[in-house]
Amino acid sequence: MDELNQLKEFIFDNTELAVDLEKSLTCVPALAPENGGDGESKKCAVLEQWLKANGIKNLEHFDAPDSRVGGGLRPNLVATIPGNLDDYNIWICAHMDVVPAGELSLWNTDPWQAVVKDGKIFGRGVEDNQQGLCSGVLAALSFVKQHILPEHTIKLLFMADEEVGSNYGMGWLVKNHPELFGKNDRILIPDGGDPEGKTIEIAEKNLLWLKFHTVGKQSHGSRPDQGRNAKLAACDLAMRVNALEKKFDRRDPMFEPDRSTFQPTMQNANVSGVNIIPGDDVLCFDCRILPCYGLDEVRAEVSEIVSEIEKQYDVKIEVSEPQSAQSPATSKDSPVAKELASAIEAVHGIEPKFIGIGGGTVAAELRNMGIDAVVWSTMDELCHQPNEYCIIDNIAKDAATIAWLAIV
Repeated sequence: MDELNQLKEFIFDNTELAVDLEKSLTCVPALAPENGGDGESKKCAVLEQWLKANGIKNLEHFDAPDSRVGGGLRPNLVATIPGNLDDYNIWICAHMDVVPAGELSLWNTDPWQAVVKDGKIFGRGVEDNQQGLCSGVLAALSFVKQHILPEHTIKLLFMADEEVGSNYGMGWLVKNHPELFGKNDRILIPDGGDPEGKTIEIAEKNLLWLKFHTVGKQSHGSRPDQGRNAKLAACDLAMRVNALEKKFDRRDPMFEPDRSTFQPTMQNANVSGVNIIPGDDVLCFDCRILPCYGLDEVRAEVSEIVSEIEKQYDVKIEVSEPQSAQSPATSKDSPVAKELASAIEAVHGIEPKFIGIGGGTVAAELRNMGIDAVVWSTMDELCHQPNEYCIIDNIAKDAATIAWLAIV
């Protein structure tokens, strides 16, 4: 316990290291090509230089090729702090990319310059995901700077491409470098949480985005008998797909909401006049499904609905899936979940709560490999908002929690 207290004391006495790193990273926007950017390479170079200057020098690249960005690579960087035992590694996985600043008039400060005020750091990306990134780095530095050997090896993963799909980040790594992650590794993703640091995310709803392109026959608004109203068919389709919420009706209090949802969302423009029967309609659904149901179950029900609508309205419906994902849950009895819960109780002095979420994280990629992963952080959840901030004390508390995992 003496070493743990020493680590904690270092962390809370050296929060300026995290502030300095936040400032260094914020001024280098790392936007995906989909968001009009050039990827994460420049930001990764700044991070790598900072780590080396502060004594973290065991660095490896596992970069993904991407011809759309300068240099043709999306960086994935791993820093290793060797431990006493090689039974498993402690992974802290954070992403380097950020989302655009959005409407600049809504910001009180320059989003691309980290501003420190009232114990907070303001700027784009300072919470999502630089807060978790800095907590991992500060925890590692507490060992490196004081020449304390962790009981278990610490691995810091700095990923690309989390914000628009992870195809060049975690998705790339699990497909091309699965050897990085061991079945017994403890993997923490500090990319979600709550202001108390109480909730540990161990499960995600299955995701299914559906796009329905209904094709009928256009006609004059006064002669629907001469057309086949694609909009009418799509409206009926929307109601029937939404009604699947009653079919897939199990409840799970670990999630909010505690049920599966099938919600119509984006609607493409069809005709340009009120007096035109549309012969073409495009409608999208965002379905978030409890993990007790498999996506193939849902697809079968949707296929039956589509077939019925086609026959009833004499239309053709093309169905596509812009995105889909499913993953098993991490057990609350898994080593990483139990050990993180103990660390939170020890450092934060609170009893943690296991939850599931409707959104998606890179933890799903690992869970599909059969590797347990948890998502946790202490944050106000300002991600993607104007005037995004992180609380400096939260960086330190979470760093101390990570240090506890590596020393016990």
